[in-house]
Amino acid sequence: MYYETDKDDHGLPFSPFKSCVVPRPIGWISTRSKDGVDNLAPYSQFQNLTFDPPYVMIGINQTVDGKRKDTTVNIEDTGEFVYNMVTYDLRDAMNRTAVQEPPEVDEFEAAGLHKAPSKMVNVPRVEESPIQFECVYHSSLRLPGRSPVGTIDIIIGKVVAVHIKDEVIRPDGRLDMDKLRPLARMGYSDYTSVEHTFELIIPAENKEEIMSGLSGASSIDKNSTFKK
Repeated sequence: MYYETDKDDHGLPFSPFKSCVVPRPIGWISTRSKDGVDNLAPYSQFQNLTFDPPYVMIGINQTVDGKRKDTTVNIEDTGEFVYNMVTYDLRDAMNRTAVQEPPEVDEFEAAGLHKAPSKMVNVPRVEESPIQFECVYHSSLRLPGRSPVGTIDIIIGKVVAVHIKDEVIRPDGRLDMDKLRPLARMGYSDYTSVEHTFELIIPAENKEEIMSGLSGASSIDKNSTFKK
């Protein structure tokens, strides 16, 4: 099959595009409005961008009536947000927070979730989530869409603090993906979770430096092979 995106003439009952780039990590983003109302919403157009220092990106489409999402407004107004990892056990709570609510609704309360205080930003974390990133706003990029919902705000934030529950750290110091079971977005209404991992080592002479970069080592880490 071949189709041109400007024509969208794929002939299928559902667009295949989002199913072609999978699985996608879910950015479960908590924010606080300038009026003090907490917000929590999941975004599957989410990714880490670099690691030294770490930055993350959130792609936030507008609503069907052309309004910017509360998450976008809150981040740009306050300059802060938190990424919370979604695990298989949290799938139903995450799905509840995907409901488009009025700005005055606190999705933590609607989903029956507990708030944990952050240390460097004035935004609550999802206490039930095993991993959270405290982030400060860096910049936005706005891409126009063919329809109101197609227009997207790309938010870039710098990670300033990381929380990891001790029980998901293995004795060898790596994160235990079997315990975490991170949830990921597929196409349509489909999801998956990480249940199997395997390792591939790049066959190169500078193997140690390459693996240091792949693991996300920082140049200020004493164990890192990178130097400033």
